[in-house]
Amino acid sequence: MLPHEFFKLMSDETRIRTLLWVSANGSVCVNDLVEALGESQPKVSRHLAMLRQAGVLKDTRQGQHVFYSLAEGLPGWLYRTLKGLEQSNCLQSAYQLNFNELASSSNDA
Repeated sequence: MLPHEFFKLMSDETRIRTLLWVSANGSVCVNDLVEALGESQPKVSRHLAMLRQAGVLKDTRQGQHVFYSLAEGLPGWLYRTLKGLEQSNCLQSAYQLNFNELASSSNDA
């Protein structure tokens, strides 16, 4: 994936929030994302499909649940970009993401 393709994909707030959540938590199911992001299931699923089709996410079926995680073999710059965004206090407040809180809530599940 080239940088301009990634940044074009990230032009939507829901996709940014989804990708940051998945990056911070490793592997998550749609229901967890719906709850964490406060978005509808169809909206979250639509954006997950776009991220999967672009090769950024992969999906794994476990029973009735589908779990999403970062795809293997992504360029190093993409991982560094995601980690930088996770650490950005500006983005955490702008997108109402608290990665410490989110990580502990997903570990409780």
